[in-house]
Amino acid sequence: MIHSRKRLIKLGVDLGVGLAFSFFLYIIVPEFKFIGRFATAAIVFFLAATVSTLLTGNFWRRLEHQVFQVLDTRFMVRFVDQLRFSYTIDDLIDSIQTVLEHDADASVLYVNMENRYVIYNSPTRIATDPETLEVLSRNFPETWPDGFYLVDEKLGLVSDFKHARGFFLSYGKLHFYVLCRYMKVFEEQIFKTMQYEFENFLKRTKTVTELTAISELSKEWDMVAETQVSFLPQKMPQIRGVDVAAYFRPLVNVSGDFYDVIPLDEDRTFFLLGDVSGKGLAAALVMGVIINTVKIIENKEDLPGVIRAIDVAIKSMHLQDKYAVLFIGIIDTKKMKIRYVNASMADPIIVTKAPSGWKVRPLQSTCSLVGIIDLDEIVQEEMPLYRGDVVLMASDGVSEVMNDEGVELGDTELYMTTVRNSAYKTARHFVNDIADLVLEYNGDKKLRDDVTMLVAKIED
Repeated sequence: MIHSRKRLIKLGVDLGVGLAFSFFLYIIVPEFKFIGRFATAAIVFFLAATVSTLLTGNFWRRLEHQVFQVLDTRFMVRFVDQLRFSYTIDDLIDSIQTVLEHDADASVLYVNMENRYVIYNSPTRIATDPETLEVLSRNFPETWPDGFYLVDEKLGLVSDFKHARGFFLSYGKLHFYVLCRYMKVFEEQIFKTMQYEFENFLKRTKTVTELTAISELSKEWDMVAETQVSFLPQKMPQIRGVDVAAYFRPLVNVSGDFYDVIPLDEDRTFFLLGDVSGKGLAAALVMGVIINTVKIIENKEDLPGVIRAIDVAIKSMHLQDKYAVLFIGIIDTKKMKIRYVNASMADPIIVTKAPSGWKVRPLQSTCSLVGIIDLDEIVQEEMPLYRGDVVLMASDGVSEVMNDEGVELGDTELYMTTVRNSAYKTARHFVNDIADLVLEYNGDKKLRDDVTMLVAKIED
């Protein structure tokens, strides 16, 4: 419509200037009338068009600025410009109030048609009247196609700007209604641009909302992670005759792996390492319950009793798919033995120095999974210890890490060789060697599981 008005105004100006210039030539140059009638018309038209272009250029620019940049159209242009840089609903409302309501004297009704929830409405009679929402909901339900549409005085659909008294933008189930009485001065292209920017605005707000939620959730998860870490030993206790070290690398903020070291007296120390099924918050909660259960048990020497207490604690949470595998043991440096219960942990071993080199003694499973099935007999085993022995307790994140060919580390000779070659080192250096091996063996891939180790080296 704007382009049509431009063409009409310019044509009128061109014709006026052309006729005036033709009359001027006819008066000043008498011989001009003897030239052939057709040649005269052609020359006059050419000269008139040329001169009119020169004379009306500046005039047209002023006229265009006044009609199309100063008057009503500029309101929609400004609104589109502000919409382009809006990221929140507050930004949108600010643009509505400053441009559409204050400057353009329009009424706005922004509605989620799925539940007829009014996101925003102008403080005008038509926008606040419940009947307005009722009519619009009836005429343009939530299934209305995306796009730009004109509405008439009765809030029904209309096809031409001349009879339109407003418009609305539809995207998804959101309808953005703008009601005003001078739609005929606008051009459709403006509203195509507005529809495009409106859709982009909604996509941006969704992204911002999701990122904000993730940010808030991350803060909560960080708090959970901090709480979880507080359950683990902040500093390894000094134990006479035993060098202790641990390694803890959760896959995400929170982990299902856990460990603890609790001195019972000068000669005996209680060790715990386990892994809760799954990942995330639920696993971390079960982990916290297990740690607290162990801490409050007075008789930690009763290893089967500890296992049963943990089993009851997990089952009382009523998490159908949560269970734990764990290893508990008491190292006695006076009697030089380890007494233990292995509840389905796959990797506990003792590395012992022999005349022919370092040998590996596995600490076999003596109990089923804990927390999900009925426990049968819980068997407690005992193994002798020697000076220099290394007791390695590790979650399956160590042995089950895969290389690029899909081979698990625990199935390779490389793993056992590294364990034997590092057994003479301190507990800390031993743990570091295994951790370095895990990361190197995994390569550039993301780890698939938590990696947790607890090492006790019997001092010479």
